[in-house]
Amino acid sequence: MKTTILHLATSLALIVGSLSSHAAAPAPPAKGDEAPVVQIAILLDTSGSMQGLIEQAKGQLWKIVNEFINAKQNGKRPELEVALFEYGKDTLLASTGYIRLIASLTNDLDKISEELFKLRTSGGDEYCGWVIKDAVERLVWSKSPDAFKAIFIAGNEPFTQGPVDYARSCKAAIEKGIIVNTIHCGADGVGIQTKWQDGALLAEGKYMVIDQNQAVVHFEAPQDKEIAQLGVELNKTYVAFGAAGVANAARQVAQDANSAFLSSQGSSVQRALAKSSAFYCNNTWDLVDACKGTNFNLASLKAEELPVEMQKMTETERKAYVETKTKEREKIQEQINQLNAERTKYVAEKTKQTNATNTLDSVVLSTVREQATKRNYKFE
Repeated sequence: MKTTILHLATSLALIVGSLSSHAAAPAPPAKGDEAPVVQIAILLDTSGSMQGLIEQAKGQLWKIVNEFINAKQNGKRPELEVALFEYGKDTLLASTGYIRLIASLTNDLDKISEELFKLRTSGGDEYCGWVIKDAVERLVWSKSPDAFKAIFIAGNEPFTQGPVDYARSCKAAIEKGIIVNTIHCGADGVGIQTKWQDGALLAEGKYMVIDQNQAVVHFEAPQDKEIAQLGVELNKTYVAFGAAGVANAARQVAQDANSAFLSSQGSSVQRALAKSSAFYCNNTWDLVDACKGTNFNLASLKAEELPVEMQKMTETERKAYVETKTKEREKIQEQINQLNAERTKYVAEKTKQTNATNTLDSVVLSTVREQATKRNYKFE
């Protein structure tokens, strides 16, 4: 497999959200008022010399989140879940089709980012039909007819490879309301000939062709540095609790560092914007997010489950401490969103001055909006 394949697949993970919001951070859906669901499975070819493509995916993951920050279906903001597969690497088991489910559908975005940064490449066989079948059967997909459910698979080897019929897999997907979008890295005619287009057509998806040698356009705005720094400042408002609290807080910091390493792709800015939204929720280990839930009782936690600075506090003091951290977070989130309002205008003007590009980010963004709109989503 050529580097082009993973270039597509990898970038895919990051691109879906380049139209980030500039409104105040949205509140989570009200209890008892079921939120619509957005589920996206990303299938990355990690065979051969694909490391360059993986790097693009790492850098743009947060754009997926940001694309839906200001999206609403029938006036309600959605819940977003992302899943990640890799396929086509010879270090994976042949008996499983050289396929690995890295992360099931989850809203733990730091986990997805962490796993992307762990990916390595190696030569192998690429079985598109098999990995699509696995994604359809192994993930827990919403049964709601209004849910937006989509698979994105990228590569450049024939779509027909492997013992599992791609046509059957794609038909099984759309029977469950799951759209299959295919991204061929190479010439349009080759993608059509090798059935990448056919796979998309069978599952009501979109066939995309990418110029893998064309860099993804990123406009550095005057607000970017401050937005990225505020994203790091948000970490000081997190109050880790429970057995997994310390480890998850450390992972949060690590993913900030990973995004900063790819700041030239706009990753650190996009991550900061995502962290200022309701999609970035860590209620399993952060007291600020946990206390927003109606089924969480701060008083029920044992002293040893709390951070050291809270262990000797009274119940009233603990409550006040969390409320203070909540207000600090809301203030920083408001600053980020105000800066992003200015940034959005700046980027919009720069975009007008640039010719449209046939890169992964541009085609995925347009595809997501087009398909989600058919599910009654409106993008503010």
